[in-house]
Amino acid sequence: MKRLLGFIAAMAAALALTGCGYNQFQQLDEQTKSAWSEVLNQYQRRADLVPNIVASVKGEANFEQETLTKVIEARAKATSIQATPELVNNPEAFNKFQQAQGELSSALSRLMVVSERYPELKANQAFRDLRVTLEGTENRITVARNRYIESVQAYNVLARSFPSNLTAMVMGYKPKANFTVQNEAEISRPPTVDFSNTPAASKP
Repeated sequence: MKRLLGFIAAMAAALALTGCGYNQFQQLDEQTKSAWSEVLNQYQRRADLVPNIVASVKGEANFEQETLTKVIEARAKATSIQATPELVNNPEAFNKFQQAQGELSSALSRLMVVSERYPELKANQAFRDLRVTLEGTENRITVARNRYIESVQAYNVLARSFPSNLTAMVMGYKPKANFTVQNEAEISRPPTVDFSNTPAASKP
């Protein structure tokens, strides 16, 4: 009789956990971890490219050292942050990580723009191959980030919705940090359109 009562109690507890979203929390938590790992994988792929890109650019005489130095410094800063799975549960640490990766993105973008001024560098096959690889990696980063954003959104909706939010409170499931647009204030500002210097239309 005691075994039967124990079995019934266990089944009731299992059903209660299922109904309150416990299992769904486990599933979505694993999805966010997997998506985050892929983001880190692509960021590491980009970081590994930087030394080769720097080595190629150093071979170009009179290349802008300031631009090159910023790339080196940005990579050092980005790779100095230990991106553990727990990072996504710490908004402050996550923001620092995101800022560091954003600085590296900006520095690399600037480097690519400056390289256009050096015909010999543009004609260098090794540099061209690295550039193509970097562009592909940036696309991979975008895809990985988007998948992470989607998985975190699903998790956070569950954590904030009733009645699963009660499970979140009891079990300590807090909303996870997500990627944001670094220049949010800038892109929210409407563009300035100035037609004062537009040449007059030619008369027929």
